[in-house]
Amino acid sequence: MRILFATRNEDKIREIRSILKNLPVEISTASDFPDLPEIIEDGATCAENALKKAREVCRFTGLSALADDSGIFVEALGGAPGVYSSRFAGPDCSYADNNRKLLRKLNGIPKEKRDAYFLCIAALATPDGREFTSEGKLHGKITTESRGENGFGYDPVFELPDGRTVAQISPEEKNRISHRAKAFRAMRRVIEGLIEENGK
Repeated sequence: MRILFATRNEDKIREIRSILKNLPVEISTASDFPDLPEIIEDGATCAENALKKAREVCRFTGLSALADDSGIFVEALGGAPGVYSSRFAGPDCSYADNNRKLLRKLNGIPKEKRDAYFLCIAALATPDGREFTSEGKLHGKITTESRGENGFGYDPVFELPDGRTVAQISPEEKNRISHRAKAFRAMRRVIEGLIEENGK
């Protein structure tokens, strides 16, 4: 079975390959298809964006397509940045730009009101028209400063209940507890079911 993971984000690709390792599937990425058009993520929810990416990439390539959309939802900001997490600080912004803007927006907000969660929706679209989704969440708080060198995105400003940020834990631990790990572990079970179907 061949699955195209619809992203060119090398950080995501590395995490997903680790989560899906030992499955009898060939995982390609958007980088293997230079002509693949850029998909506009204009959905109101992470689920809408993930399904749109999977659906359009499946239609374009004829392959089963796996996509995800994730965001960070901050209670004190009414759930922002949410679906706009990757471009919170503007077009072509860096991870650091987004983190700086988030910390600036929360300046003066006490720790007990800095609750947040990461959400990831994984979506799979198959050439026979079937669609599957799975969800993962990770709860924590937003720090007052960036801490840690690991991970990517908002990891340096997202504090776990034990006081460490996601950027202060190992990649192996992150792949056990993260929102993306939870969503893709659930999707792994879906893929295993499809493989079993095809083997019959």
